[in-house]
Amino acid sequence: MPAITFYKHEPIPMEMHKVKIVQQLHLLPTARRLEKMQRAGFNTFQLHNGDIFLDMLTDSGVNAMSDLQQSAMLRADDAYAGSETFFRMRDKLEELFGMPFCLPAHQGRACENILATRFVKPDSCVIMNYHFTTAKAHITRLGGRVEELVRAEGLVSKSDLPFKGNIDLEALETCILRETPANVPFVRLEAGTNLIGGQPISFANMQAATDICRRHGVLTVLDASLLQDNLYFIKTREKEMQSLSVREITRKIADLFDIIYFSARKFGFARGGAILVRDEALFHSMEDLVPMFEGFLTYGGMSVKEMEAMTVGFEESMDMDVISQGPQFIDYCVDRLSEYGIPVITPGGGLGAHIDVKEFLPHVPQTEYSACALACALYICGGIRGMERGTLSEERERDGSERIASMELLRLAFPRRVFTLSQTEYVIDRVKWLFDHRDLVGGLRFVHEPATLRFFTGVLEPTSDWPEKLAAAYRADFGDEQ
Repeated sequence: MPAITFYKHEPIPMEMHKVKIVQQLHLLPTARRLEKMQRAGFNTFQLHNGDIFLDMLTDSGVNAMSDLQQSAMLRADDAYAGSETFFRMRDKLEELFGMPFCLPAHQGRACENILATRFVKPDSCVIMNYHFTTAKAHITRLGGRVEELVRAEGLVSKSDLPFKGNIDLEALETCILRETPANVPFVRLEAGTNLIGGQPISFANMQAATDICRRHGVLTVLDASLLQDNLYFIKTREKEMQSLSVREITRKIADLFDIIYFSARKFGFARGGAILVRDEALFHSMEDLVPMFEGFLTYGGMSVKEMEAMTVGFEESMDMDVISQGPQFIDYCVDRLSEYGIPVITPGGGLGAHIDVKEFLPHVPQTEYSACALACALYICGGIRGMERGTLSEERERDGSERIASMELLRLAFPRRVFTLSQTEYVIDRVKWLFDHRDLVGGLRFVHEPATLRFFTGVLEPTSDWPEKLAAAYRADFGDEQ
């Protein structure tokens, strides 16, 4: 990663690539955006992409591919069985992670389905540093429970702690002993923690946690979907690891775990996923689930063109020039928002900049889905699509009561190699305007509430006419066409 010094400018993030293909964007007038949000049921997932100016919903499957990835797609082998594309992908993964067995799947949640189906039984307890929505849903649908043991400081909004995704080691051992190892099918560590601001976990913490699991005979699983951001943070924030290359850090992490799975929609810059297994017997115990749920064992429901692109993407993820841009743009955005007094999760993590909605909208209760309301408000006031990561993303308790999220966040994702610095400045500017007019934003309530993963397809409505008042205030400042 080069240290680029400016002659007459403060340091700013530098894109270590040039643009070769572009997609035109359109900014709808405010009145049209309000109409589109109403039609979408105040759920940003239900917006049409053509109606969005800057899409910061997620970094999943929307990252820009490199020229090398695009060219690799031309040599894809589309054989149903025995595809050479699969073997090239498997060999690259074994080279990087040292795990000889690979189960392909169409994306990360498919991997979670296979792991849950194989290991989770009614009332078994899966321990995590922090849950991810789909990982938890697959466990609970089979009658299992999730125990989240992230260290208490991981849930503190503002701090300078470098690894807020670390698991509480004392609580981990206590939980294993309380549940008994036989009732803990696996311990899942997420690198980094998606729902609490993309905060990373340190190598030292992963090492200590897996040592505890190994001592008690408990299987260890790493969700490596956000690994490339976490690798950047380990390399730059963990003193003991700074002399190692990204490739060396990757292998040291992999050597700690029994199973690694990932969504290549994040790790790999393409669309797919895989489960990597060290033990052959363990591999065979899951093998039959791939053709049952995904496809044959040498494509797993993926396009072979995407698999070729993934294989190149894995190698590119070992390059600091490639993996540094996302965290650096996020850090820039977080710093600029902080300068304006806007409550954001600090330090900047991976995946995106995260607004602390409990502080941003203290007058809107979490039971009125304040993070989702803020996401809708930001689309109305700027055409920016963010994503709620809070109470709406939780599932109700078994008695039907609302489960209040530990953190109520609006995520502004930064897909890899997609946005420019000027677009980032536009986002910062519109968030600042919204912060100055935050008293205009109200709550939401359900019109249609799905039983599972309700944030994807739920339909909501405002608790008052606040969207119309917000749009009117925005038009008064910026005119009808913005």
